[in-house]
Amino acid sequence: MNNNESYVFGVDLGGTSIKMGLFTDSGELVEKWAVPTDRSDNGANILGDIAKSVKSKARENNLDKEMIKGLGIGVPGPVLDNGKVLGCVNLGWDVINIEKELSKLTGYKVKSGNDANVAALGELWHGAGIGYKNLVMVTLGTGVGGGIILNHKIVYGSHGAGGEIGHAIININETESCSCGNKGCLEQYCSATGIVRRANKVLAESDKESVLRNTEVDAKAVMDAARDGDELACEVLHFVAARLGRFLANIAAVIDPQIFLIGGGVSKAGDILIDTVRNYYREFAFKFSKDTAFKPAKLGNDAGIYGGAMLIIKG
Repeated sequence: MNNNESYVFGVDLGGTSIKMGLFTDSGELVEKWAVPTDRSDNGANILGDIAKSVKSKARENNLDKEMIKGLGIGVPGPVLDNGKVLGCVNLGWDVINIEKELSKLTGYKVKSGNDANVAALGELWHGAGIGYKNLVMVTLGTGVGGGIILNHKIVYGSHGAGGEIGHAIININETESCSCGNKGCLEQYCSATGIVRRANKVLAESDKESVLRNTEVDAKAVMDAARDGDELACEVLHFVAARLGRFLANIAAVIDPQIFLIGGGVSKAGDILIDTVRNYYREFAFKFSKDTAFKPAKLGNDAGIYGGAMLIIKG
């Protein structure tokens, strides 16, 4: 280690594991690791586990406290810009000021944000968002997440819910409930779960031949089949892409980002998904926003730790 350099920790707190990284204060990743998320006792041990792990890593690398500029963390729930977390259902947390509590445990300066927003910040500085200052990142996984960065800054919102695009209502006639309790959310149609739901519905209602009838239906299988020209899979792809493209056209009318980044497990489908979404976006977008760029996110599971580090480095 260079004793003349300062270092930061980036932390991505998930429901299953806590991913962590040690970075130089210029943003270079030195080392990354992960520990399990202990959700027992309503997550009472989580912050202590994080503190224990980063302090141990600092000792391993002979880093004095004065050499650590701070720790940035992404949290799976609404976070205000003062560090107050308004609850994390999948961790068992109620209201907590994570910056104050984690700072007490580590002795480091702590900054926090919603995990999707923090991941978007990571992509802005070291991923597919390099060179941009205004972007929207969409993560298509089990659910749909979003991160909004304007002028290099996270949009937290008044209630810590900035970027919760997965829970925007796009179908007022939906009868099934979303995980959030509302009905007709974007997440119900454009997540991996939503893609499978739609594929199974089309399979049940159609007699068309499809490779999907002979395999376990998951989002990857649907996208792979669509890439190969399977008619039924293409129907599902266009159903999903039309809704996401139209929704992002509405987002652009409000935010007007320079670029949309598409991440999450579903984004591994690549061009077949992103190009189809972009085509629908261009159909619906305000004429001055039609040429907004679309790219796949680049950092994958490391986006959150990079974003956490950037919370400290960029202040």
